[in-house]
Amino acid sequence: MTDLVLGIETSCDDTSVALVDKDGTVAAASTASQVALHNRYGGVYPEMASRAHVDKILPTVRMVLEDSGVDPRTLRAIGVTRGPGLIGSLMVGVSTAAALGQGWGVPVLGINHLRGHLRSADLEERRVDYPATILLVSGGHTFLARMTDPGTITLLGSTVDDSVGEAYDKVARMLDLGYPGGPVVDKLAATGNSVFPFPRPMLTDGLNFSFSGLKSAVERFLAANPDAPPADVAASFVAAVLEVLVAKCRRALAEQPSECLVIVGGVAASPQLRAAAGELCAQAGVRLSLPPLRWSTDNGAMIGLAAWDYLAAGADLPPEATTSLSIESF
Repeated sequence: MTDLVLGIETSCDDTSVALVDKDGTVAAASTASQVALHNRYGGVYPEMASRAHVDKILPTVRMVLEDSGVDPRTLRAIGVTRGPGLIGSLMVGVSTAAALGQGWGVPVLGINHLRGHLRSADLEERRVDYPATILLVSGGHTFLARMTDPGTITLLGSTVDDSVGEAYDKVARMLDLGYPGGPVVDKLAATGNSVFPFPRPMLTDGLNFSFSGLKSAVERFLAANPDAPPADVAASFVAAVLEVLVAKCRRALAEQPSECLVIVGGVAASPQLRAAAGELCAQAGVRLSLPPLRWSTDNGAMIGLAAWDYLAAGADLPPEATTSLSIESF
């Protein structure tokens, strides 16, 4: 049996478990979604999320092991998200992983969730060549980074307030579209026209991002124009987001020559972002590397693949939950 790592991800509202080898091949994976649980609130309810993880984590682990036929005592390691994320959700994952590791006699590594996302583009096949410029866009994070290899990461710029995923969720709530906001806003935007001049915050300022002002501008516009076509509002919002993201990526590629632009995180599933990034990379003469759609959102497979980097680097980090971690930290 090929060496495998068990990856466990519980940073927010998905309970996800996967078995991954060092080349990114996924032997088995399962995710228990909480979308239906949180949809009524228009966002994640932290206490309910942690309780749902308690209910789902062991059945999900059991399902993955049964699907693969793997004896857990033969695992190379268990990798579990230790942060950043919601503290209650993280604690469920790390405490479960620690108990399983002790019972099976398998080492347990605490993995930086952000580094997991960065490795998601190499799941199922290798897609990233180094040096690479990375854009991570998700519900909790938005930043640009440079990777010279899987273990060497330098932060180039990050959001000074809201993440782009959070802005999507808030605009979806304003338009009564439900949760999560990204897919529904993108789908609606595809049927509308960008006709409203929403701001492009920090468009020409360095490599940092800001989305709070854009979110507030949409809110003020809807208050003053309650009959505005929702599809046009969504299209105008998405156009503003894309212009900012593409401008920052173009600037980063000019300042830090790279073999490829890697876009990861839940917002990397956006059809509009994928299309705009493809045009940018064609113009810049670099390759676009994207994770498969199923690995764009939070998942145990990306944590399992990142754990192999930790093993290679000898980064023996215990599974201790923490709500805040830099991308530059193992």
